[in-house]
Amino acid sequence: MANWRRLAIDAGMAFFHASGAHRLAEPFTRGVGVILTFHSVRPRRDDGFEPNRPIEITPEFFEATLTHLRRRGFEIITLDAALARLREGDSDRAPFAVLSFDDGYRDLAVHALPILEKHQAPFVAYVTAGFADGSARLWWAELEQAIRRLDRIDVVAGGLRIARATTTAALKQAAFADLYARLDACEDDERLRIVAALAAQAGFEPEALTRELCLGWDELRMLARRPLATIGAHTLNHPRLARLARASACEEMAESRRRLRDELGVAAAHFCYPYGNRAAAGEREFALAATLGFESAATTRPGMIFPAHRERLHALPRLSVNGHYQSVAALDILLSGAPFALMNGGRRVAA
Repeated sequence: MANWRRLAIDAGMAFFHASGAHRLAEPFTRGVGVILTFHSVRPRRDDGFEPNRPIEITPEFFEATLTHLRRRGFEIITLDAALARLREGDSDRAPFAVLSFDDGYRDLAVHALPILEKHQAPFVAYVTAGFADGSARLWWAELEQAIRRLDRIDVVAGGLRIARATTTAALKQAAFADLYARLDACEDDERLRIVAALAAQAGFEPEALTRELCLGWDELRMLARRPLATIGAHTLNHPRLARLARASACEEMAESRRRLRDELGVAAAHFCYPYGNRAAAGEREFALAATLGFESAATTRPGMIFPAHRERLHALPRLSVNGHYQSVAALDILLSGAPFALMNGGRRVAA
């Protein structure tokens, strides 16, 4: 995330916390429900170098989130049940919350699932088939691992050379932020090539890291049999779909569902766009998801669910439960919907 954007979000959260304005806005901004986004649920490392913290929360905060949702009057329901409410136009019931997990991290089964079962909370797991194979690349995790191991990096990314010492946690954090920003602007192939070179310097195999961090097919078969679980599709290789030719994007989406059917015996009705922001998924991708027969498709564009989303089921917004804001007070502000109303210029349907 660009520094200016992070500063703006921090300032907005501080404003709502100090003023309580979100409580006044909530009747108009909360909508009928919310889809929450989670990635990794794992214990805190506390080693000073946590560059991927935005997509990581602790098991303790995850459980606090489920408890707080119900305390606030949210019903935790399946994605299918949420879509049924939207189609029926039933807006008089308590607000719903759908729990979604992206990518298929192993800690979903290790750390999150026991909490989900304790609270009897249904969830949808959007699975990237290539991560389950151990063939696709978690480049952001590879970058962290490489910088963690190396005392110096020297690489050309985005046409610029980045050479610096990485001997301390602070230096590693700064190097990660700089290089991540450069890599995020690169095309997928170029980004993977650069990170693979760093992994080679650091002495590890990128695919081995994927196999370490993500659920394999046998583990996913066990997960899919859990009564609380819904399995959704999340492409084959986790690309930015909007940057692919139409045929390639269509293959990533359709083949990911086929792999889930062949490996898990499930017909994935729901899809999630990798990255999911405006640069990664737009009207073409929304139309493809509909044409391919997915009942819904989720973005990462921030927002609550409103009745008008029944006409935009393939461009659903979500609320990211962010590792930077692991407090019930911050969660309360987000669940009001007020920050998203501000970000989206008052538009309830912004995608």
